Amino acid sequence: MEVILSTLINGLSLGGIYAMIALGYTMVYGIAKMLNFAHGDIIMVGGYVIYVSMALGNPLLAILFAVVFCVLLGMTIEKIAYKPLRGASPLAVLITAIGVSYLLQSLAQIIFGSASKMVTVYEFGMVQFLGVNVQVSALVTLGITVVVMIALTLFVKCTRLGRAMIAVSEDKGAAQLMGINVNGIITVTFAIGSALAALAGLFYLLKAPSISNTLGAMPGIKAFTAAVIGGIGSIPGAMLGGILLGVVECISYKITAIAPYTDAIEFSILIIILLVRPTGFLGKKRREKV
Repeated sequence: MEVILSTLINGLSLGGIYAMIALGYTMVYGIAKMLNFAHGDIIMVGGYVIYVSMALGNPLLAILFAVVFCVLLGMTIEKIAYKPLRGASPLAVLITAIGVSYLLQSLAQIIFGSASKMVTVYEFGMVQFLGVNVQVSALVTLGITVVVMIALTLFVKCTRLGRAMIAVSEDKGAAQLMGINVNGIITVTFAIGSALAALAGLFYLLKAPSISNTLGAMPGIKAFTAAVIGGIGSIPGAMLGGILLGVVECISYKITAIAPYTDAIEFSILIIILLVRPTGFLGKKRREKV
């Protein structure tokens, strides 16, 4: 029973990380209608900023620097790489996003090398939770993820800027006619997504204190998978997909016979769900005007 509960808590924690990254994917897609495959590498950049900033000896300051740097980086990428492609085909935007991803990985390798760097942000230790010894960092990750999701949902639904985001996601042309600065809204969306990626980078370092230039590659793909499973464009869907994927991954790793096939199992779940429900669990069908 203890093993099951411990695995479930670890799965929820890992799912929280995937959900945090998936929130960035789903917001950018929901509003800008593009897949930013460089999003996973923002996690890696945030991790390296924390690695460098830890020289100051203050973890909170290092986290703040990482969030600010990633926000500025996300806004810069959007302005330089994506804004000129507003009217371009989705394929052109996709290729550009992949190019930006490899650019960030290559720059990180040039600056820091290809060897992994050890980063100890903070030692939380263990705690008794429901009769099981669990890492405090796992509970912190899950708690912050839930708070962020609730705050993001309230922000989108209850603030003027959030309602402007909804308007842009529904119809950019109509939103522009209503006086909404579409480009500004998209830039803000990239800023929020990048801040979430920086937090995800922090949670990864709390879980496994090492970083390399490919840190964000697989988590980025899995988070995108989570966003699609939950319903890309849906904030609660990103949370649901992330938690599901994290729990499945941790359970699979605990079963020796299927542990080597964990990634295949996760992507198989994506295929099955898309066959049964193409819009994901909480996704909505959209009618396209021709």
